[in-house]
Amino acid sequence: MVLCTLLWSTAGLLTRATSVTNGWETNFWRSLFLCLVVGVLLLAQHRADALRRVLGMGWPGVVSSLAWAAMFTCFMLALSRTTVANTLILMGVLPFCAAIAGWLILREPVALRTWVAMAAAAAGVSVMFHDAFGTGNLAGSLIALVVPVAAAVNTIAVKWGRGRVDLVPALLVGGVISMLLALPLAAPFTASGSDLVLFGTLALFQLALPCVLLVRIVLLRLSAAEIGLLSLLEVVLGPLWVWLAYGEHPGPTALAGGLMVLAALAANEGIALALEKKRA
Repeated sequence: MVLCTLLWSTAGLLTRATSVTNGWETNFWRSLFLCLVVGVLLLAQHRADALRRVLGMGWPGVVSSLAWAAMFTCFMLALSRTTVANTLILMGVLPFCAAIAGWLILREPVALRTWVAMAAAAAGVSVMFHDAFGTGNLAGSLIALVVPVAAAVNTIAVKWGRGRVDLVPALLVGGVISMLLALPLAAPFTASGSDLVLFGTLALFQLALPCVLLVRIVLLRLSAAEIGLLSLLEVVLGPLWVWLAYGEHPGPTALAGGLMVLAALAANEGIALALEKKRA
């Protein structure tokens, strides 16, 4: 999960490196390349059985596909309308969405230490939010809020379908939906050859690889609350890369909030590791 968040956190860095300013076009190219990558993966793994895998996802696959499409589309649109820091800070509500959804729907217990860690992380996110909201675009902020809600829905859908259906094909369907949504508003296309290379890199390393790891490994081993809490690393790392590369400074208050988030994560995971060793 830490590797997933590290890869996800490069989205702002790579997006800022392109010359494309239209968020719809950015989303179109990233989704197109994602479909190609996941399509090749499914064909290589299942060959003639790939189409049956896509059609056999059932309701968990439908929900997961729509959630992926919402995340892909809204994240890119938010990045084109507000700062990377503001976009990612607003995604800091994911642990609460994931933990509450997992608790209510999947009956996953949430340890007291995780509730405490989420409260501490929420304080850090609030500090960062207070600093960033005044400089961010309201439309971009509202669009960004869709992402954590959709991510929580997707987490529940994948966990609900685990053991019954493979939901990696939902990545492909979600990418197709996102691409079709963006197509009418993406023109006129302005991406250069180097931009397409960057979008291909985004699709492979920032999106396809971590999302497949999430579906195939992470969601089978961690609770929704733990996944949501660890995902807060992206809130801290994403603005950091853009700050170092392009000088998009998150501000001292945002940095202080980021340190609070990291401290909460470290404490929660450290206690979990100690308890695991004690049980062993």
